[in-house]
Amino acid sequence: MKTAVSIPDAVFQAAERLAERRRCSRSRLYTQALQLLLAAADADEVTTRLDTVYAREPSELSPALRTAQHRALNESW
Repeated sequence: MKTAVSIPDAVFQAAERLAERRRCSRSRLYTQALQLLLAAADADEVTTRLDTVYAREPSELSPALRTAQHRALNESW
């Protein structure tokens, strides 16, 4: 899809230099940048949701599970 956006001159020039160094088109560079930004936003959303869950629910292990994990780790060494 074609679209028009306005960006500061300095950002545009830096992007042009990066695209040239990477030997990719401006469209490809902007697509990759947006993909990274979207992935980071998704990761932030997951973190926020987990924080909400752990704010309501205890996150520590039960004593029995902690003991079992400790034994399993010691046996593997």
